[in-house]
Amino acid sequence: MSIRERPLLCLGTGSKMTDSSEDIPPATQNFIIPKKEIHTVPDMGKWKRSQAIEKLVALLNTLDRWIDETPPVDQPSRFGNKAYRTWYAKLDEEAENLVATVVPTHLAAAVPEVAVYLKEAVGNSTRIDYGTGHEAAFAAFLCCLCKIGVLRVDDQIAIVFKVFNRYLEVMRKLQKTYRMEPAGSQGVWGLDDFQFLPFIWGSSQLIDHPYLEPRHFVDEKAVNENHKDYMFLECILFITEMKTGPFAEHSNQLWNISAVPSWSKVNQGLIRMYKAECLEKFPVIQHFKFGSLLPIHPVTSC
Repeated sequence: MSIRERPLLCLGTGSKMTDSSEDIPPATQNFIIPKKEIHTVPDMGKWKRSQAIEKLVALLNTLDRWIDETPPVDQPSRFGNKAYRTWYAKLDEEAENLVATVVPTHLAAAVPEVAVYLKEAVGNSTRIDYGTGHEAAFAAFLCCLCKIGVLRVDDQIAIVFKVFNRYLEVMRKLQKTYRMEPAGSQGVWGLDDFQFLPFIWGSSQLIDHPYLEPRHFVDEKAVNENHKDYMFLECILFITEMKTGPFAEHSNQLWNISAVPSWSKVNQGLIRMYKAECLEKFPVIQHFKFGSLLPIHPVTSC
């Protein structure tokens, strides 16, 4: 997919990416295997206060190839094909080797920690489901690579429109191939069954567009003609391929958003919604893992 470039905000936080050189850990840093820290609803307070490109594409291409090598199995249940567990077991075994192809040898100590986020980013092998918490883990994976200096602030457009976009393609293939269940879906009241971040970045990409307005994303002709260039419209196309019936019925939240007058207002609203519906929801964040690169410790005041 060719996606037109536009400078973006970092991970939907509303602030620009900081120069990753300022966040590079010292050579003496002790990396740790990330673990769950959000065990109860009151623990959510920790999260809110926390400090929290070709090689990457090649890594994702490998995951894609493994799907081809692991076809669905015949089973009575239509959803949650158990072949996904075979695919996931391959990733679980090879994750550190894959990450090692991206991380330079002098940062090899970071590999086990960073690899955890890659494994968390592709869904749950027990439930055979996928949702915004897994998507957030991939954002965390990219954030870790920024913090150790593998990715730089100058890479931000490529990070979104090349790497993250390729991740989306692989996740969509996983969802279709293994009929994965949406994790924590709110059904018709949710924005989307599986993703959220591409709507934020995709709406940012469309700000000040000369002719495409929010109302056009419910226009089948406009979507078909422009989806290859715009991340938001590619998301809409995937939804219409996966769901049947009137758009206003199966994607009511998006239908309502199409009435917003400008992409900038759509973008601002989606950032607020992501914070409320994903980052501040215990069922999502309870599964997030924290380590030395993304610690649970409170931010130190200046």
